Amino acid sequence: MITLCGFPISNYYNKVKLVLLEKNIDFQEEVVMTGSKDEAVLRDSPLAKVPFIRTAQGALCESQVIVEYLEQLQPSPALLPADPFAAAKVRELCTYIDLHLELVARELYGAAYFGRSVDEATKERVRTQLARHIEGFKRLARFEPFVAGSAFTLADCCAYVSLPLVGATTKTVLGQDLLMEAGVDWKGYFKALSSRPSVQRVEADRKAAIAARAAKG
Repeated sequence: MITLCGFPISNYYNKVKLVLLEKNIDFQEEVVMTGSKDEAVLRDSPLAKVPFIRTAQGALCESQVIVEYLEQLQPSPALLPADPFAAAKVRELCTYIDLHLELVARELYGAAYFGRSVDEATKERVRTQLARHIEGFKRLARFEPFVAGSAFTLADCCAYVSLPLVGATTKTVLGQDLLMEAGVDWKGYFKALSSRPSVQRVEADRKAAIAARAAKG
């Protein structure tokens, strides 16, 4: 059985979890926090990042590598189109969301969620970069009704967990939801996907983890 290691508040953890659930792959979860010094963790995730998975063959880290592995491990139901070019367009969206939206907004997470300060120069740099990258995203995303077109794909597993973070973070730190203001209705998209059992499970577990953390103070 596959063991998914990480924690349910992590968007990249939930990206992998969505794929596991969509594909009905049996898995168990193990709570592992980022930055662990445990040699068992470092052996499987050398930078102590989450998520990573443990399998009978060994461990894998990096969320996109993991979801590509899961797609090959269990091709049905498919989360990549059979056509090579269409599949590459889905991967293009995954890369764009992870690197050009989420990773840029991540510079503001400390201020948005952990009470840390961020200087005005950083805010303006992130605002400018994200504004440009969101315009690029609009050229790639289709929302017909899914982000890559008419079918739910790996790109939705990326978009569902990261677009809300980008929107909420920019609203909190910059005073503007840069996605919504640019015409990317991530809230409507988020709501539309909420009927999927996989999404309901991920959301329930995420909210429970947030509540548990809050209760600990």
